[in-house]
Amino acid sequence: MTTTRKPPWKRPSPPSASRPTALTDKQKTAARQRAEQAGRRYPNLVDNMWAARQPE
Repeated sequence: MTTTRKPPWKRPSPPSASRPTALTDKQKTAARQRAEQAGRRYPNLVDNMWAARQPE
């Protein structure tokens, strides 16, 4: 049986994430491209989280 996970906006922040880190220009571009492919005007939280996990 699979477990369902809460969406990111309903999860508490991890304790080590006291200061958010800014995305690099390359990561921002990747997030924008992903949003555009999905038909959105600008990246949402999920696009930015995906881009943050990508190698710089």
